[in-house]
Amino acid sequence: MATKFKTATWAATANIYEVNLRQYTPGGTFAAFQKELPRLRDMGVDILWFMPLTPISTVKRQGTLGSYYACSNYTSVNPEFGGIEDFKQLVISAHKMGFKVLIDWVANHTGYDHIWTKQHPDFYKKNIEGHFYDSHGWEDVIDLDYTNRQLWEVMVEEMNFWILTFDIDGFRCDMAHLVPLNFWLYARTLLDRKKKLFWLAETEEPDYHEVFDATYGWELLHIMEAIYKNKASLENLLNVLETYDTIFPADALRTFFVSNHDENSHSGSEYERLGESVKAFTVLCATWKNSLPMLYSGQEMPNRKRLKFFDKDPIEWTGQYLLHDFYKVLLSVRKTCSALRAGDEQAITRIINTNALDYIFAFIRKHEENEVLVILNLSHSSRLRFKITDDFISGRFTSAFSGIEVDISSLTTFELQKWQYLLFYRTIG
Repeated sequence: MATKFKTATWAATANIYEVNLRQYTPGGTFAAFQKELPRLRDMGVDILWFMPLTPISTVKRQGTLGSYYACSNYTSVNPEFGGIEDFKQLVISAHKMGFKVLIDWVANHTGYDHIWTKQHPDFYKKNIEGHFYDSHGWEDVIDLDYTNRQLWEVMVEEMNFWILTFDIDGFRCDMAHLVPLNFWLYARTLLDRKKKLFWLAETEEPDYHEVFDATYGWELLHIMEAIYKNKASLENLLNVLETYDTIFPADALRTFFVSNHDENSHSGSEYERLGESVKAFTVLCATWKNSLPMLYSGQEMPNRKRLKFFDKDPIEWTGQYLLHDFYKVLLSVRKTCSALRAGDEQAITRIINTNALDYIFAFIRKHEENEVLVILNLSHSSRLRFKITDDFISGRFTSAFSGIEVDISSLTTFELQKWQYLLFYRTIG
C-alpha cells in the first residue's frame, strides 16, 4: 500500500546517524555531543536520530540508569542529558550546519511511574486483576491502550510539544507495528500540518508505508550475518531482495544497517556479528535500491565493544576515526550520484551476471546520465578470479575509493580478496 503522504525531497539522498547520547561522551550531555557536530558533518552525516530524550521511570528500573524506552514524562527532558535550553541550542546548531534532527518516540508503552498512571490511568491496558502490565516480556514498561481515543489526542499533543519547542524534523517510532496503523495515520495527518516531517518506523510491516516514509531492513541484516557465518548463500540474499521488491511499495525507503543500539548491546558489535565482512555489507546497505543507510554511534572509529544498555558505559574514543574517510566517500557518492536516489522509480537497479555467482554480488544503478557499479566479494575466498559475463556493462568508470579511472570493457578478469568491495561511478556523455 502506497503512502498517503509525500516524502520530503531531501530524504532521497540522505543517511541516518543514530546518537546514543548516554554513551557518546563521558559526560553524556547535549553540550558535550554538540562539539562533535563539525566532525560528523564533514563525514557526510545528514540526519541525527537521538534515542529517547525523555526522563526515565524509577519504578522497576533496569540497571543503574534504566532504559531510554521506559518514559516517565513525554514533555520533559532527561536531566541526565541537560535541560530544555541545552537541547534547543543543539538543534539550532545542527540546523545551521545542515543536519536534520529526529527524536525517538515510544508510543506503545511507558514506564511504571509515568505521570499518566496518576493523571490518566484509563490510558493503560489492565490485566484481569486490574493492574497495569506489559504483554511483550519487558519488565520495566506497561502497555498503553489505543482503544481509548482520548489517548490518541493527548499523545499527538505530546508529540507536537517537541515540534513547537525544539523544531525537530521528524520521528523514529519505536516498535511502530505494536501501535495501530490508524493512530499513526491520525498523528501524521495532524502533525504534518505544523511542519513537513520525516517518519521512520521500526518495523518491517509493508502496510505501515501507508503512513511512514521509511521502515527497517531487519531481514537483510539477518541474511548478511548468515552469509558471513556460512549459514546462507547469495541465492538467499537475492531472495530477500526480491521479496522486498515484491511486498514493499516501489517508492518505499528502507533503512539498512549493520549495527544499531539493539544489535550492539544485545547481540554484539558489527565486528562480533560480521567480522571481516563489515565494510562490504556497509557498501551494500548504502547502495542497494531505495536504501536509507544508517550508522550507529562509534562505527566511524570503529567501536568494537558492546555498550551496556542500562548503565553508563561510554564509547572509548581514541581520537582516531579510522573509518571517517571510508564513510565520507561512501556517503558522498550516495549524495552526488543520482543513480543512488532512494524512492525514485527512475533510478533503475540491475543485477550483473558473473561466472562466480556463488561468491560475487554485482549490480548497477542507473538514473538518466549517471551510473553506479557495485561489485562485492561476499565470501571467505581470497584471490577470487572471475569475469563479468554481462554485456550490459561497458565504458569507463571512476573508482570511488581510489579515484582511478578504469575501462570496465577491457577488464576481462577481476581478482578480489575475501570480502573486498569495488564501487565505481560515471556520468555518460
